[in-house]
Amino acid sequence: MAHVHIVGSGPNGLACAAVLARAGVEVTVYEAASTVGGGTRSMDLTGKGLIHDVCSASQPMAVASPVFLELDLEDHGLRWCYPEVDLAHPLDGSRAGVMVRDLEETVAGLGEDGKAWAALFGPPARAFPRLNRDINRPIIHFPSHPISLARFGLPSLTAATTLAKGFKGGAAKALFGGVAAHSFSPLTRLMSSAIGMALITAGHAQGWPVARGGSQSIADALASVITGAGGKIETGRLVRSIDELPAGEPVVFDTSPAGVVGLAGHRLPEGVRNAYQRYQYGPAAFKLDLAVEGGIPWLNEACRRAGTVHVIGSFEELVHAESETNFGRMPERPFLLVGQQYLADPSRSNGEIHPVWAYAHVPNGFTGDASEAMLAQIERFAPGFRERIVARAEMDPSGFSAYNANYVGGDIVAGANTPRQLIARPRLALDPYKAADGIWICSAATPPGGGVHGMGGANAARSILRSLSG
Repeated sequence: MAHVHIVGSGPNGLACAAVLARAGVEVTVYEAASTVGGGTRSMDLTGKGLIHDVCSASQPMAVASPVFLELDLEDHGLRWCYPEVDLAHPLDGSRAGVMVRDLEETVAGLGEDGKAWAALFGPPARAFPRLNRDINRPIIHFPSHPISLARFGLPSLTAATTLAKGFKGGAAKALFGGVAAHSFSPLTRLMSSAIGMALITAGHAQGWPVARGGSQSIADALASVITGAGGKIETGRLVRSIDELPAGEPVVFDTSPAGVVGLAGHRLPEGVRNAYQRYQYGPAAFKLDLAVEGGIPWLNEACRRAGTVHVIGSFEELVHAESETNFGRMPERPFLLVGQQYLADPSRSNGEIHPVWAYAHVPNGFTGDASEAMLAQIERFAPGFRERIVARAEMDPSGFSAYNANYVGGDIVAGANTPRQLIARPRLALDPYKAADGIWICSAATPPGGGVHGMGGANAARSILRSLSG
């Protein structure tokens, strides 16, 4: 059987290698950095003996990932840790929208909007075991459970601003909007509800856990599957061209479409090369890693127990901020995702010094300093927060690009979530993973898109296996 070469060791590249190796295919993974992981690396970024996640943090899609379950990652050391509160979205005046895994408890906390929340997210959450495989495949496919998929998919087609009209109060609107904003899209855009629908549904079905010991544990478990099945991993190996790899053997790129063009453009059909060059990238991230003594003193008590906190204020403020970043303007009050992973996994802390993970949405290629605007946003809902910071590290969009070439312009979700790219990424094709004879792409630029779930890699592996058996 052929030897498959995989360039890049993000969760998709590792999942692709693991599926192939378990199927008896000889595989080698090449990683330019000294450790595997891509977006799932963890390290002490502040020098205080803490475990910081470099990119990905909470994992609602990973814990339910069909391929991660298939690969039995817990047999390879992966453990999930669950916060008491999955998600909180503070509002001015110490109020907050709060989501926990238990749907009924969440509904009770949302008051007059509880019934609408239950109607929207209850059916897909209950159907999630059936729905999960369909939503982790390309949108253009024959669904295994068409009725469940339709109930989930129809709301996902709408703009988040339209879907939010079903809620009367500010807490539910903001809670939903903050999750929808994980798409980095204008919330007035069609299909901007899709990622919010997926993450909230997964959260009520499976929770929003973190990996014990940091997100690096996910990559380490996948690497263990690969080597245990006879596969090879070469770290510190930068592949500059496909021509460096053995001729005539399949190659898989866990890279952006731009990366595939840079490494193998001369071997791509003109139509594929042009499609990859037209592929669009979205807004960027500006990240702060903080060592905070005693944690963040949120005014809202639920925020003090939440693994993830969305920081912006009202739904209307969020809509404005996401519009600004998508039009290339830095908002005065940016949208922040704040991770308090140590609440679920105390092993990440050093005594009373805790790691706080935070990033803001900023324009692609942003060259300014967003750190003060970020700190002001947290201070707005947690007075006295600045005084507790004992160390900090920053990563701007150029830093993200230098850390991982897949993050073009600092875009950490590997592509703009426009309607066209949600339906057909990285190009319109019956098999979006196959770029050319002997060449595949499996990154987050392929279906089902961004997030730590490995399904782009798993789907690419199935395509390769079909090709090898044919």
